[in-house]
Amino acid sequence: MATRKKTAPAPVSCPDCDGKGETSETVRVGARKGRATDNRQTALCLTCLGTGEAPADGE
Repeated sequence: MATRKKTAPAPVSCPDCDGKGETSETVRVGARKGRATDNRQTALCLTCLGTGEAPADGE
């Protein structure tokens, strides 16, 4: 009998960053009104920690 080669399942992309590993938000200025500017600020995705893969359940 031939044995089958086991393959690892394909990683699922992170739902928060869509697999990019980073997120971006609009920069707001002003103490009270918080006006939105045209600038964007990117940051590391806290859900996947920049890997772009969805975290496994139970970790």
